[in-house]
Amino acid sequence: MRISAQFDAGNIEVVSAESANDIQLKVRKDNQSEFLQWFHFRLQGAKNQACSLNILNASECSYPDGWKDYNIVASYDKEHWFRIPSRYDGKTLTIEHTPEENSIYYAYFTPYSFERHQELIGHAQNHAQCEISTLGSTIDGRDLDLLTIGQPDRNKKKIWLIARQHPGETMAEWFIEGFLGALLDDSNALGQTLLKQAVFYVVPNMNPDGSVRGNLRTNAAGANLNREWQTPTLEKSPEVYYVKEKMQETGLDLFLDIHGDEALPYNFVAGTEGNPSYSARIQNLEEQFKAAFIKANPDFQDQYGYDKDKPGQANLTVACNNIGETFDCLSFTIEMPFKDNANLPCKEFGWSAERSEQLGSSVLHPIYSVLDQLR
Repeated sequence: MRISAQFDAGNIEVVSAESANDIQLKVRKDNQSEFLQWFHFRLQGAKNQACSLNILNASECSYPDGWKDYNIVASYDKEHWFRIPSRYDGKTLTIEHTPEENSIYYAYFTPYSFERHQELIGHAQNHAQCEISTLGSTIDGRDLDLLTIGQPDRNKKKIWLIARQHPGETMAEWFIEGFLGALLDDSNALGQTLLKQAVFYVVPNMNPDGSVRGNLRTNAAGANLNREWQTPTLEKSPEVYYVKEKMQETGLDLFLDIHGDEALPYNFVAGTEGNPSYSARIQNLEEQFKAAFIKANPDFQDQYGYDKDKPGQANLTVACNNIGETFDCLSFTIEMPFKDNANLPCKEFGWSAERSEQLGSSVLHPIYSVLDQLR
């Protein structure tokens, strides 16, 4: 029996694996950081054995409430992922499972590999209206990819989407894959209409270094990118530095930052209510966007979410707030669950990559609903 994590996005430490019925594991911290929660590992040689996998430091993870009512995902082929019941006793996360094959992968959520990221942008550039450019290099030397979709025109709206500032929130790039599939579908009338009126700037993965390293929230320098937007630096947060620099060049009318939330079992948005410049115009756009999103996809809701910031009390190091304030624009963080959507639960798959893609494709509707009113 063998447990390994030396692969793209792998993360686990083996404490003891001498017996299948008492496998003891720990989640490894993000490099140069105290964040920890993402895991992804392979178990070999335990076919038809009743396994008990115990993550001993679950209570020490960054979001221990995330383990309540949570079930991990597993796959035999890294393509089809399903949920396995998990049990959290306030200290240890325990997974009891009998693998049907000799090799099986377990993860916190369905992984989105760097290879798939490269395939995603490669496929996107096949569309006549999509161009790939590299904004700069990450700390580990990877390309920070930007997709520019639509013919730039000073009269068109400028819409930015970014994903995976927090690399362990893989549902964010699944969302982007669904979004791109709809927008770049020549038979999708809504996508084609949007491209006549807007240019889209999309960064599918803001944190490729953290993604490959198997981090939850940080880049190769240990920086939480979603707290770097006020004063990004090339030394600590080049990813944010390059993106914000490009935004200044293009201008911006609508910003969506795609994330996942460990604890809340819902899809929701967080806006810019606490920004100093927050206005009735932005509030009306927010309400219109949310109402259209609810109609477009019942997986989205607006009853549960984060507490709204008090007026003038927004944290301007956060992307959504900073960009909303900088450009006086409609700006949202979109959050998806690691667990399931409690309003529409699915026992076998929970919230999944497939549902993340569907939510991404349906976001075209709320974008269209506010497009003419963005300025």
